[in-house]
Amino acid sequence: MFDRILDFIQEITGDRPHGEFAPDDPRVAFVALCFQVMEADGMISDQEKSRLHDLLRERYHLDSVHLEQLIEAGREAGSEAVDYYRFTSDLKRHLTPDDAVALVGALWDLVYADGERSEMEDHVIWRIADLLGVSARDRVMERQKVAARTVGGDTGGD
Repeated sequence: MFDRILDFIQEITGDRPHGEFAPDDPRVAFVALCFQVMEADGMISDQEKSRLHDLLRERYHLDSVHLEQLIEAGREAGSEAVDYYRFTSDLKRHLTPDDAVALVGALWDLVYADGERSEMEDHVIWRIADLLGVSARDRVMERQKVAARTVGGDTGGD
């Protein structure tokens, strides 16, 4: 699922050199949303950071310098944003409905990286999913899939 969304993002950014992360680069928008989700509960755990690094490294095959540049570009963009619209609108122009659902699944993967799910994380993903046009049903199904894969994952409630 996550590979499918990252394949698509790789296709639309594949001709850019790895070290150039323009503000409208979908990779930056995706990383910014990841930070919005990871920061929602008031702290970013080491497990969440590690999972983000692994997901980006696996997909983009970036060396450590370029990986850190992408992460910093996404973190900076996220800290400057007043809402999620800037990132979701950038991504929505490039995503199919299935890709948008897969992106929401990837965000749930980050939520469950530390083994905990907070109400604030739920709220952030709900807003992002809504802006991407992902239905409540698909959002919940993605959360349940990720929770089921996670040892001790909580699949209850919305």
